Amino acid sequence: MTESNGSAAPASERYEEMPDWERRFRAPRVSLPDWAEDAPDHALFVSNATGTYELYAWNRATGEQRQVTDRANGTTDGVLSPDGAWIWWFDDKDGDEFGVWRRQPFTGGENEPATPGLDPSYPAGLALSRDGRTAVVGRSTDEDGTTIHVSRTGEPPFELYRHRESAGVGDLSHDGALIAIEHTEHGDAMHSALRVLRPDGSKVAELDDTKGGTEELGLEVLGFAPVDGDTRLLIGHQRRGRWEPLVWDVATGAETDLALDLPGDVSAEWYPDGSGLLVVHGFEARSEMFRYDFADGALVKVETPPGTVSGATARPDGSVEYLWSSAAQPPVVRSTSGEVVLDPPGMKSPGSVPVRDVWVEGPGGRIHALVQKPAGATGPLPTVFDIHGGPTWHDSDAFAAAPAAWVDHGYAVVRVNYRGSTGYGRAWTDALKHRVGLIELEDIEAVRQWAVSSGLADPARLILTGGSWGGYLTLLGLGVQPDAWALGIAAVPVADYVTAYHDEMEALKAMDRTLMGGTPEEVPDRFEASSPLTYVDKVRSPVYISAGVNDPRCPIRQIDNYVRRLEARSAPHEVYRYDAGHGSLVVDERIKQVRLELEFAERHLD
Repeated sequence: MTESNGSAAPASERYEEMPDWERRFRAPRVSLPDWAEDAPDHALFVSNATGTYELYAWNRATGEQRQVTDRANGTTDGVLSPDGAWIWWFDDKDGDEFGVWRRQPFTGGENEPATPGLDPSYPAGLALSRDGRTAVVGRSTDEDGTTIHVSRTGEPPFELYRHRESAGVGDLSHDGALIAIEHTEHGDAMHSALRVLRPDGSKVAELDDTKGGTEELGLEVLGFAPVDGDTRLLIGHQRRGRWEPLVWDVATGAETDLALDLPGDVSAEWYPDGSGLLVVHGFEARSEMFRYDFADGALVKVETPPGTVSGATARPDGSVEYLWSSAAQPPVVRSTSGEVVLDPPGMKSPGSVPVRDVWVEGPGGRIHALVQKPAGATGPLPTVFDIHGGPTWHDSDAFAAAPAAWVDHGYAVVRVNYRGSTGYGRAWTDALKHRVGLIELEDIEAVRQWAVSSGLADPARLILTGGSWGGYLTLLGLGVQPDAWALGIAAVPVADYVTAYHDEMEALKAMDRTLMGGTPEEVPDRFEASSPLTYVDKVRSPVYISAGVNDPRCPIRQIDNYVRRLEARSAPHEVYRYDAGHGSLVVDERIKQVRLELEFAERHLD
C-alpha cells in the first residue's frame, strides 16, 4: 500500500509548456454572474483566477472586479443582496460545510457576522429582502433537524419553522410578505412538498403532490413573481412524469399549468418585469432555451449553440446571459446580444474531442451513454468508465477537464446515465430505490458489454472510476463485478454504508432513509446488500481511493473501515487523504489528484 498526505506544491512550469490536460484545469474559469435585482450593474461570480475558487464582485458600470473572499480551501457559496449593497458568503471550516453566514459590503470592507445569534450549522437555503434588512435562513444540524429563522438587522433572530425531516428556504416574495419553503415532513426526501408562510409564522398555503396518490411526485420552488404585491409563485412539478413549471397563486390557490410541449425536464425563471419566463429545457444530455410569454402563451426559442446551458438569467434589457459549453469546447458566459459577457484574461483552455451518443438496451430500458476517444484512434482501447455522482444528476454534452485528461492519455471514456440519473423522466430517476447501487451497476454492466462487443474497449484494460456516488459505485462494482474491471479509482466514496449513514450530515441521512426504505436498524439487509464493505473480500483489482478528511457527505471513518479490510489481506491499493471536504476548490490540489490517478492507472495496466 502507498499512502500520502498534504497538497500539491505550486506549479513551477510555464503555462505554455504544460500538457493540455493540466492547462484545462489551470485556465481561468468564471461562473454565470448573479446580479442584484435593484442594482443590476452589481454582480457576483466565482473564479479560480488566483488558483483557488473564490467569490468576486463586479461593477458592470465601471468594469471594476474585486476579489471578495480569500480562504485556504476556497469559497463558492455566496449571495448578492437584492439592493446590491452586500455580499453574503458561507464560512465553514476546511470544507466541512458546517459554519455561519458572513457578509461584506459590495464596495469592499471588513467581513461581519450576517446573522448574529445563530449557531453554526449546515446551510439549508437563504433568501434576502430587497432592503437588505431581513434574511430568511435555513439551517440543518444533527440535533435539531431543519430550522428556518428570520433574522432582521438590529434584532435577535426568531425561529419560523422546525422539523426533524429535511427542509429548506425556497424564496421570499418581492415585497417580503411571503416566505416559500420546501419540506419533506412526509418522510420522502426525494419529493418535497411546499408551504407558504407569513413572516410571523402563520400559514398562507400548502401544496403537496405526495398526498393521496399512488405515485411519488415532487415539487420545487423556482421563485416569486418580481412584482410588489404579486402572489404568484413559480414552481416545478412532476405530474406528467418529468419536471415542468407551473404558476401557483398562493393567495387564491389558482394553478396555471403551462403545459409546454417539450419532452425533457424543464426549469424556468421570471423575466425581470414578470411578463414572461426564461425556460431551460434539458433533453438527452443537451440543453436549449425558450421565452414563454404570459400574454399570448407563445413559446419562442432562444438560439444557443448545440451543447449544455449550465445556467441562464434574463437581464432587465430583455437579453439573456448564459453559461454554455460542449464536451469539445470550454465554458463561456454568452449573451443573446452576441457578446461574450465575462472573459477572464490570461491563458485559455485547450478544447477536447466531442462526445458520441450511444443507446444500449438494459434491464430497465434504454440507457444513454456518452463516449469520447482520442481523435483517429481505433479500438480496442483502454477504456475508462467515468461514473457520475448524485445519484440524482446526469452527465451531459458539457466540458469536463477530467475525462479530457484520460482522452489525452490514450483512453476512451464512457459515461453512463444509469437509472437514478436526472433528465430522462421521473420513473428513471426514482427507479433505484431499495436495491441501491445494484440497479446502477446493472446498467453500467450493460454498457460495458456493448463497449467490449462493439470493439471500442479492451476487456483486459477497463477502469471503473467516479467521485462521490460515482466513487461509491466504483467500490461496489469492484466487489459485485470482480471479473469486469482491471482496476478501480474512487474519489470521496461511500465505502461502508452503515458507518457512512451514522456519520454523515442529517440531510443525507434523510435521503438514505428514502432510498433504502428505513434506517440501518430497520432494514439491515438492504444496507448490507448495497454496501461496498460487504463485498470487499471479493475485490481482486487494484484500488485507488482519495478522500477529504473533513468530508461531511462521505466521512473518512467509513473509508478507513474499508481500507483496513483491504490491508488485512494485503490487497493492492493506494490511499490519498487531503485536508478538505467533499472535493477541493484548490486548482493545484485538483491537478495533483488527477496526476495521481493517471499514474496509478499507468502502473497497473499493461
